[in-house]
Amino acid sequence: MAARGRDRQTREQRERARAYQARVELHERQGRRRRRDNILGIVVGALVVLAAIGVQTAYFTVGPGMPQPTPSSTSTPEVPASGTPAPAPSESTAP
Repeated sequence: MAARGRDRQTREQRERARAYQARVELHERQGRRRRRDNILGIVVGALVVLAAIGVQTAYFTVGPGMPQPTPSSTSTPEVPASGTPAPAPSESTAP
């Protein structure tokens, strides 16, 4: 009878060891996957931010968001007005 109890105890120990080893491997796989997912998320996030910066830079430097050039004011010498006023336009078109 002692042999049967011993066999059962050995079998239970093997089963517990196998289940423990499976949990350890699962935990390690999950850790590796989480690390890989985190790195992938950081890389994708960084690429999105860099793309947004690049698109905005292009839009505001060469695209429709580029500021319109305005003529700079230059100093022009003032011409004194002549004594004869310009004729006023008449509303009648009769000859």
